[in-house]
Amino acid sequence: MRMPDAPQCSGQSGMEFPDAPLASLRGAVPPAPRWFLSALDRTPDRDTTIVQGAAIDWMAWGKCGAPGLLLCHGNGAHAGWWRHIAPFFAETHRVVALSWSGMGRSGHRASGGYSSALFASEAVAVADAAGLFACGTKPEIVAHSFGGFVMLALLAGPDGARFKRGTILDTPIKQPGADAPRPRFLDANRPHNVYPDLPTALSRFRLAPPQGCENLYIADMIARESLVEVAGGWTWAFDPFLWRDFRMGDPEPLLTRARCPLVLMWGDRSGLMPPSVVAEMRAKLPPGTAAIAIPDAEHHVMLDQPLALVAALRTLLA
Repeated sequence: MRMPDAPQCSGQSGMEFPDAPLASLRGAVPPAPRWFLSALDRTPDRDTTIVQGAAIDWMAWGKCGAPGLLLCHGNGAHAGWWRHIAPFFAETHRVVALSWSGMGRSGHRASGGYSSALFASEAVAVADAAGLFACGTKPEIVAHSFGGFVMLALLAGPDGARFKRGTILDTPIKQPGADAPRPRFLDANRPHNVYPDLPTALSRFRLAPPQGCENLYIADMIARESLVEVAGGWTWAFDPFLWRDFRMGDPEPLLTRARCPLVLMWGDRSGLMPPSVVAEMRAKLPPGTAAIAIPDAEHHVMLDQPLALVAALRTLLA
């Protein structure tokens, strides 16, 4: 099955995207509202867990022993996509966000070394290392985009019963345009471009799938954490060869195999979750599965409507 979205940031040539949202800033940090700055002031604990030879980077907010909440990001993204969301739950939960291997600050694997089953193992290992199974109650898991496929594979497996509930966040099990050609980035076979300085690299940040971006302060934070300094300048942190040999398999049957309850959540303007896809997913999910649309949000819900997402998740966790 083709992946539903391209890397969350990319400087690869040959891709067609709208204008870069941060280009006009020329490296300057955009102004941000007080709630956002307050959230970022909640500095997380940071650690790594080794899973089959790769160091998996994770961040945690809140006290060990509190109910657990595991946050999983999308394709080509990183744990930092949750940095402005996670602190809202730190008073009541132990909140953990990880970066999949080959993404963010996590280690890269050899070509052919990535799989859904391995990503699922990373999620369980991080949850265990961060103490999410140690509080006496089962943790919640929320997964965005590509992360939703990994979450479904996890919850359908033997570790699925260790979780209280899984929230699918804008993960289209049957993507629109299923007959479209395979995206070129999935067949990538060359390194990322290297940019001479950070402002130039930031100016190349793109959202994929393409969409508008009104909250530049969030995009700027995400973009800075998507880059790594290397010899000669700056480049993207995610492994450019990650998808070369990766095959997802068919996740559709997993909608009925989760060993804990599920919630379906999506942006009501998401190009990946039109009404037809939402209806088809709801028809396959177990009867009574909650379905929640986030108003005025596109695919990148935590970027488009972060406070509405917080409100929706708070309602679920109450």
